[in-house]
Amino acid sequence: MALTLSVGLLGGCVTTPPNPKAGAPPHHLEVGFRNPNPEYSNRNRSSFFWMRRLLAASVRPDPVVHLPREENDGSFLRANGTEATVTWVGHSTLLVQLEGVNLLTDPQWSRRASPVSFFGPKRFTEPGLGFEDLPRIDLVVISHDHYDHLDVATVIRLAEAHHPTFFVPLGLKGWFEELGITGVQELDWWESRSFKHLTVTAVPAQHFSGRTPWTRNLTLWAGWAITGRTKRVYFAGCTGHYEGLKEIGRRLGPFDLAAIPIGPYMPGGVMRPHHTNPEEALQLFLDVRGKRFIPIHWGTFYLTDPEDEPIRRVEAEARRLDLDPRRLLFLRHGETRHW
Repeated sequence: MALTLSVGLLGGCVTTPPNPKAGAPPHHLEVGFRNPNPEYSNRNRSSFFWMRRLLAASVRPDPVVHLPREENDGSFLRANGTEATVTWVGHSTLLVQLEGVNLLTDPQWSRRASPVSFFGPKRFTEPGLGFEDLPRIDLVVISHDHYDHLDVATVIRLAEAHHPTFFVPLGLKGWFEELGITGVQELDWWESRSFKHLTVTAVPAQHFSGRTPWTRNLTLWAGWAITGRTKRVYFAGCTGHYEGLKEIGRRLGPFDLAAIPIGPYMPGGVMRPHHTNPEEALQLFLDVRGKRFIPIHWGTFYLTDPEDEPIRRVEAEARRLDLDPRRLLFLRHGETRHW
């Protein structure tokens, strides 16, 4: 979510053409990384625009729409050792249970997506599952370093309470080591690692990184594919839609479960290069050969007005595409579904 970079978003646009790294994949630069899609445009994003957006997200009053929740004390999740389930905690945080492994995506339990506790985008929907109600967490995937996807308080708490293995894109292992967290696997796009009987693969995404103005795109961003013996999961992280993402489905699909962001998307000229809107999210779902779709990156922090517009647009687009409703998992915060 671009607005939650806080200070990092105020750095303006990059005007000096970057230098590719000789002999490396096309997304590698001599310093940092880039989006290799030739149609990608990093449009000018003025400091004034992002300051206004950040302020609006920080002081947003109570939501216009109160989203339904499902009470979940985690008792079934803690007892479950065999059934495939998915639980939406909120925003991009999912608890996925797959073949006895409990994994989290982009865990965020903090009140704000910000480097400080007193300012920055704040939740209007509390986490659907209490941190203390989690089952043992074995594996965590991080898509990129923006504050709504990589929350320092949550990461530290997970490391202390659960000692999971963290899978992160290139450049982020050092950030974890500075926190004293050593159980980290760092991957480039298309690299894979085994975890127990699962295979974890970092896959391309079109986004950007940076927690400060001077660290923009120094670390990589990625989606993740998690493959078990019989089921496959695709977690898109944050990405704009482009033709090249079909390669994920060709190489690693079909996916039994595809979690794809549906916001923010306004203004389109600013957001579209880095975020899928609801219609593009469903197209990406089809591109990667998904079987069941979970919309993420909505309904937790202030991204759209009104707050439920993204899910209503997904519903309308699904009807237009004549998708079987059974392929759509529209989860409430805290809801657990089998898949």
